[in-house]
Amino acid sequence: MRRALLLALALAAGAARAEPGAAPLTLEQAVATALANQPAVRAARAGTRAAEARSRQAVAGLLPQAGATGSVTRADAPSPVTPGTGWTAGLSASQPLLDLGAWARSGSARALASAQAETERSTLAGVVLSVRTAWFQASAARDLVAVARETLANREAHLTQVQGFVEVGTRPEIDLAQARADRANAVVALIGAENDHATSLAQLNQAMGVIGSTDYPLAAAETAPLAGEDAGIEVLVQEAEAARPELAAQARQRDAQQATLRGTWAGLAPTLDATGRLGWAGTEPAHMGQSWSYGLTASWSLFEGGRRKAEIEEARAQLEVVDAQVVALRQSIRLELEQARLAVRAARAALAASGEVLVNTRERLRLADARYTAGLGSGLELNDAQVAVTNAAAQEVKARFTLGAARAQLAKALGRT
Repeated sequence: MRRALLLALALAAGAARAEPGAAPLTLEQAVATALANQPAVRAARAGTRAAEARSRQAVAGLLPQAGATGSVTRADAPSPVTPGTGWTAGLSASQPLLDLGAWARSGSARALASAQAETERSTLAGVVLSVRTAWFQASAARDLVAVARETLANREAHLTQVQGFVEVGTRPEIDLAQARADRANAVVALIGAENDHATSLAQLNQAMGVIGSTDYPLAAAETAPLAGEDAGIEVLVQEAEAARPELAAQARQRDAQQATLRGTWAGLAPTLDATGRLGWAGTEPAHMGQSWSYGLTASWSLFEGGRRKAEIEEARAQLEVVDAQVVALRQSIRLELEQARLAVRAARAALAASGEVLVNTRERLRLADARYTAGLGSGLELNDAQVAVTNAAAQEVKARFTLGAARAQLAKALGRT
């Protein structure tokens, strides 16, 4: 844990340069770095704090209110008032006793704060998915560099072999020209693979919210199976509906809209406040008389030109909108799960098949090289065998990346982090 924290801090400071023996960046460390540095995460957390503050603001309207006033006035003749200086000061307090609308608004604000907290969780899940996908993509790019280097090494060995054959006259010079072209193509492929690797690390830095060097190693790709990835769709849907923060956020949005509807109905009811005031007044500060008062204040809006009725209709319609959004979200989650689990199944099968292809193409290359060395095979046969190995190795790397990314997508669809 200490090593992971130190590496995350080094990345955030832009100092994660690959030193001899430096620990490679694991998937878990990449996720931890993103949760600490990604601007989207900070914005989501700030949004939650803002929503909680708005909730407290709404509750404050139900609590006692107090204030102080003071004034100094000067009147000179001719004036309808007595000439001189007037001093006044006072303290006032009030407490709502009956305000159903304020209670409903505070309930709506609390529900919206809870919805924002769930939205924050959804944002975190999206960031985690982006980091995992970028990490697997960078790992695949790194492995493709290894494939390109292996191909170049084979091409260089073949070039040396052909040069010897041509010098002794057992092979035509066209084979040497082809071997040189093949080596040059391998160099070009390696340059492209290294560039793709560097680009993928820059994208990983962006996904982690890091501004700094990309000169750091990655740990070996992790493609451990997900618990329950072979379960039926109904089982997966049940888990997702219990865990997905988007559904929880929609439920809190519905609570907030119901409270808003209650608040609009409450606008038809009267309000009642308890009030009190203690005051002083006089022509001189040292000789001010004291006065006090207390009482109840009731108000009741009897007719507002139909505005309250229109507000109630609007709140009802908005509640129907939220209900429709919940249904659409459930459908979307089911589709996402179907796609994710099928992608995992297909990626596993593709990985197994690509592994078998790689084994057989390597054997084919070994046999083609032996035939060429013995003078029985052609350069074209050997070249085709090498191309097949390169393609199979790249296909196997991409299959591993696809499986890791598919499992990350399934984990996100299930509401796991």
